[in-house]
Amino acid sequence: MTTDAGVALIGYGLAGSAFHAPFIAATAGLRLAAVVTGDAGRAAEVRQRYPDTEVIGSVDELWRRAGEYDLAVVASPNRHHHDQATAALTAGLSVVVDKPAAATGAQVRDLAATAARVGRVFTTFQNRRWDGDFRTVRRLLDDGDLAGVTRFESRFERAAAPVKSGWKGSADPADLADIRYDLGSHLIDQAVVLFGRPRTVFAEVQATRAGAPSPEDATILLTHAGGVRSYLRVSKASAPVGPRFAVAGPDVGYHCWGLDPQEAASRSGRLPTEPGFGAYPESQWGEVVTASGSRRVPTLDGDYLGFYAALAACLRGAGPNPVPPEETADVADTIDAAFRSAELGVPVDVT
Repeated sequence: MTTDAGVALIGYGLAGSAFHAPFIAATAGLRLAAVVTGDAGRAAEVRQRYPDTEVIGSVDELWRRAGEYDLAVVASPNRHHHDQATAALTAGLSVVVDKPAAATGAQVRDLAATAARVGRVFTTFQNRRWDGDFRTVRRLLDDGDLAGVTRFESRFERAAAPVKSGWKGSADPADLADIRYDLGSHLIDQAVVLFGRPRTVFAEVQATRAGAPSPEDATILLTHAGGVRSYLRVSKASAPVGPRFAVAGPDVGYHCWGLDPQEAASRSGRLPTEPGFGAYPESQWGEVVTASGSRRVPTLDGDYLGFYAALAACLRGAGPNPVPPEETADVADTIDAAFRSAELGVPVDVT
């Protein structure tokens, strides 16, 4: 008899197929028990890749059978995140919600309150905390190698691809498809992890291409309570010519280039348990820079499995929530402030 937590994954698009299912299936203590999808092609793919996983045709059926599972992972289109997470918690399931967990900090706090009331875990899949380059920056800061940092630059930019159709290309605010919810959720979360909830937010956005239904490019400046300023650049239509991270203080700095390899590896069908899955090539290693010179720093491996391993421990009462709800609420508040700042053209206070 298995004691693994039974997981029901809601949605099998890019998020479900590349970022959740392979990692759930590979995590000790979790079992990919069901995938919820009404798409026949995706259902066939699930059955082929995960023959021991049941396909469920609708979330309504999942709610009726909630007692058969322990955890729901919400990887559906963004507009459904809050409502489906609420329904899952109410049905007695612990919940992982893909980012963005909700449109506002108030909605995130509502989910946290519901989870506390029913005695279940609520967390957000902020997988980029487990990117190798971010893990490296975090270690350098924790170890004191970047003492006195005053500026944190983070870029997640992609060269222009065809303008997306469907909800990911929607201009409807309810779809939460704006670049600030998409890539912005990652970079804001990383800045909050390192330096805490910002005091002020200033944001500029633009749709850089004709036919783009919503902004594809955003610059977001956060001022943190400790005085550090985070300069965040996110774009779906800007060639990535700048460093991924550039962290600097009066006497020391660090920079690195390129993106974590795990997304590309998972999308190509590689398993997260394969040797070298999250390893960075030496060409992507960063440098610590001081007045006396620079030194190469091997980049830590990316480890999205780390999120689900931490969650499995949390579910059995052996560890903390890997992404505490209060941090998710801080991210949502910051995104909301970025919208208001871009509309007003001035910094917005979020304290």
